[in-house]
Amino acid sequence: MNPSAEFDVVIYGATGFTGRLVAEYMNDTYGVGNDVTWAMAGRSLEKLKTVRDEMGIPKSVELIVADASDPKSLEDMVKSTKCVLTTVGPYQLYGTPLVEACAANGTDYVDLSGEVAWMHDMIAAYQDKAKKSGARIVFSCGFDSIPFDLGVLFLQNESMRKFGKPAVRVKGRMRKMKGTFSGGTAASGRETMARAMREPEVMAVLRNPFSLTGGFVGPDQPHGMKVLEDEDFGAWAAPFIMAPINTKNIHRSNALMGHPYGEDFVYDEMMLTGPGETGKAAAEAVASSDSMGGEDGPKPGEGPSKEEREAGLYDFALLGITSDGDRLRATVTGDKDPGYGSTSKIISEAALCLVKDCADLSGGIYTPAAAMGLSLVGRLQSHAGMTFDIDN
Repeated sequence: MNPSAEFDVVIYGATGFTGRLVAEYMNDTYGVGNDVTWAMAGRSLEKLKTVRDEMGIPKSVELIVADASDPKSLEDMVKSTKCVLTTVGPYQLYGTPLVEACAANGTDYVDLSGEVAWMHDMIAAYQDKAKKSGARIVFSCGFDSIPFDLGVLFLQNESMRKFGKPAVRVKGRMRKMKGTFSGGTAASGRETMARAMREPEVMAVLRNPFSLTGGFVGPDQPHGMKVLEDEDFGAWAAPFIMAPINTKNIHRSNALMGHPYGEDFVYDEMMLTGPGETGKAAAEAVASSDSMGGEDGPKPGEGPSKEEREAGLYDFALLGITSDGDRLRATVTGDKDPGYGSTSKIISEAALCLVKDCADLSGGIYTPAAAMGLSLVGRLQSHAGMTFDIDN
């Protein structure tokens, strides 16, 4: 982190759909001229001015012109701030120069990436540089993967408090989700799969649950790709589209923190569809569908109306089982739709947590749980419409 930088956070991509929501959240929640200093950045000064005016953001919020194709502009931007919050994806197309600039200049970085193969490449290329410069780089700071990564951390913390040992087996089950994935998430997924079809080594990264753990390999993991009846939840379960991303981040969190969940930790995620024949039919329908909407899905820069965002929600259940068979259940919920309304709040608080609450964290490339941990849980509950609860 640059302790003497002018801004706490610069929102890079502030003219895009999600970037606008982040700017709106920062303005509404923290205002201008208070404890949090922030600026808006993008490729076009005119578009930045238009967005600032349309969102009712004071003219005192500074605007920064920066472009991934102009290294000097990126360097100037990252030197001006303690943390860059970027919503400009797909990150495998536009993110590498910014990661490089942050790693070189000791600037913190948060993004919305769920692009596992790109993250794998960035860790290999820039981990040592980030350690040397003091930059704290944290991927996956939106709906993928903060509710899940922090949900497991929250459950494990309670397991240690209550039982004196971690849950070596954790099941994550999405009980309810209303809303859409972002156009950026859909575009990133399509770009990743296209790359995997061209490059066998990318497919190998996607298929390996421990591809982000730096060489550690744990026990076999449930793949979660087949419909099943889950007796622990009294419902049928279908594949969950975020699981291939979240599971890898959670195993990386465990590895980065020194395996507090155990070296034999087993984790999977699925989506619950209800009991009986109706639940089974719904699970089979989910398993056979294109959850990202294919080419007809949302495009980058597009998004739902304010009414649709406000009506969204998600409810995620966790079951942890210790080596002695003790059981613990937790629930994570979020208001607003996951892909936009909730994500814009989550990444904002992640950036501020990194800057304000993590002074002792050394440089490197992290997951949200390993970097911000329970401090971020507190912020999300206080400001971002999320709850983390242990079930009775």
